[in-house]
Amino acid sequence: MLAMKYIVTIILSLSIRPLVAAAQQQWTLDRCVGYALEHSTEVRRQAVEQRQAQVDYRTALLDFLPGVSAGVSGQYSWGRNIDPETNTYNNVTTFNNNYSITASMVLFDGGRTWNALRRARLARRLAPTNMQKAKDDKAIDVMQKYVDAVYAARVVELMEEKLRDSEALLAKTRVLHELGEKSRPEVVQVESQVAEDGYNLLHQQNAARTAMLALKSAMDYPAADSLTLCSELLAATPLPAAGCAVTDACIASKPAMVIAEGNAERARINWKMQRGALLPRLSLSGGVSTNYYENVTSGQAVAAFRSQLRNNLGEYLYLSLSVPIFSPGDWQSARRAVADYYIARLDAEDARRQLRDEAEQAVADYRGYLKEAESLRRRVASDSLAYRLSRRKYEEGMLSALDLHETAQAYTESRITLLQTRLLLAIRLKLVRYYINNEPLWTSN
Repeated sequence: MLAMKYIVTIILSLSIRPLVAAAQQQWTLDRCVGYALEHSTEVRRQAVEQRQAQVDYRTALLDFLPGVSAGVSGQYSWGRNIDPETNTYNNVTTFNNNYSITASMVLFDGGRTWNALRRARLARRLAPTNMQKAKDDKAIDVMQKYVDAVYAARVVELMEEKLRDSEALLAKTRVLHELGEKSRPEVVQVESQVAEDGYNLLHQQNAARTAMLALKSAMDYPAADSLTLCSELLAATPLPAAGCAVTDACIASKPAMVIAEGNAERARINWKMQRGALLPRLSLSGGVSTNYYENVTSGQAVAAFRSQLRNNLGEYLYLSLSVPIFSPGDWQSARRAVADYYIARLDAEDARRQLRDEAEQAVADYRGYLKEAESLRRRVASDSLAYRLSRRKYEEGMLSALDLHETAQAYTESRITLLQTRLLLAIRLKLVRYYINNEPLWTSN
C-alpha cells in the first residue's frame, strides 16, 4: 500500500512539474519591467552616480578643514655665494637642508566653499530622484513594448482562428459545390478569402516577431532566447471619475519635476559661486620651519644635525588677502551663470507644463478608452451574432460568399479593435494611477 502511494506521488509530481515550469516561464508585465530594471545600463549608471554624489558631498565637507603640507629640501651650493653667518661673499661649497610644516585655512572666499557644499548636498539629495526617473522611464518604455508584443501575439491568434474558420468554410463550400448547391465562382471567392487570411496571418506573424524583438531590446534581454508573455490581458480596478483630478501636488512630486527644480537650484548656486570669485579671498597660514647648514670647503667642525634643527627652529603666522582687480574672465563667467539660472527656471516651468499636459492626456485617454471599450464590447457581441447568422444564411444559399466575407471581416476587425482598446486602457490606467495617486508603475516581486 505504501509502495502504491509512493508511485502515485511520483507520477503526480512528474505530471505537475511541467505545468509548474510552464507557469514559471510566463512573463507578466511586472516581471518584464523588473528584469529590464535589473539589466538596464542607465539604471546601473545612476547607481554609480548616486555613490559618486555621496563621495562629492564628503569631499565638499573636507574642504572646510585646514590644509596641511610638509616640505623637505636639500641644496648643494658652490662658487660665489653669501655666507649666512657673516652675510659676506665668499667662494665656498655649502650644504643646506630645510624642513617645514605649513597649515593653511581659508577664512573668506566669497562663499565659494559653502556654496560648493550646498551644491554637493543638493546633488546627493537628487541622486535617488534621478535613479527613480531612470526606472520610471525604463518602465514606461517596457510597458509600451509589452503591450505591442501582447497585442501582436493576440492578433496572430485571431488571424489563425479566422484562417481555420475560412478553411473549414472552404471545405464545406466544396462539398456543397459537388452537391450542386454552390457555384464555382462561390468556391473561388472562398478560396480567395482563404488566401487573403493566410497572407494576413503571415504579415501579422512578422509584426509579432518585430514587436517581440523590440520588447527584448527594451528589456536588455538576449534576442536569441525565448520569451513567452502572459496571455492574460492586463487587468486593474477602474478609478472613479472623481479620483482623476490632476493637482499641483501630484505634478510637484514627480521625479522629472523634482529634478527640474533641482537643476534650477544648482544653477542658482553656481551663479553665487561665480559671483564669489569676484570677491576678495582671505586665508590664514602658519607653520614651523628649521634647517641644517654645513660649510663643506672650510673643513671646520659644525654643530650636530639635531642641535642645528633645534636651534634653527622657528614658527610663523600670517594672513593673506587676495583682491581681484581686473578679471574679465570671471566677470563673463558670472554673467553666463546668471543666464544659465534663468534658462533653468524656464526649463522647470516647461517641465511642469509638460507633466501636467501628460497627466491630463493620460486621464483623457483613460476616460475615452473606458467608454470605447464598453461600446466595442457591444459591437463585438453584435458582429458575432451577425456573422453566425450570415454564415447560416450562406450555408442555406440565402447569402453570397462576398457578403459573408464582409461580415466575417467586420467581426474580426471589431475583435482586434476591442483587444487594442483593452490593452491601451490598462496602460492608461497605470499611468493615471502614477500621475494622480503616485502609485508605482510596476510591482516589485
